[in-house]
Amino acid sequence: QVQLTESGGGLVQPGGSLRLSCVVNGTIFTMNEMGWYRQVPDNRRELVASVFTGGSTEYGDNVKGRFTISRDKYTVTLQMNNLKPEDTAVYYCNIRFGVGWKYNHWGQGTQVTVSS
Repeated sequence: QVQLTESGGGLVQPGGSLRLSCVVNGTIFTMNEMGWYRQVPDNRRELVASVFTGGSTEYGDNVKGRFTISRDKYTVTLQMNNLKPEDTAVYYCNIRFGVGWKYNHWGQGTQVTVSS
């Protein structure tokens, strides 16, 4: 069984920074993709950033240049700088692996609020 445990959310003023971390426990495939998503008002989960085992990354258009994702084997971190009120959301950690991303696991979510 795979479990993801997130930490680092909270309240920050516009222009501030936060760092989210997620630790993965359980048996996973060596080749995998880890990422962060956030819940948007229509209840979709939109991609914030993802990173493959080999290091290649993908970022959502709204966060490019402000957020940085990094990882090791069992941890994925999201450094968020120059935060804006529109970044306010519940952020979810994700890991997926297997053919066709057969195995897809989520964390419980952590609240990020950007407000003065």
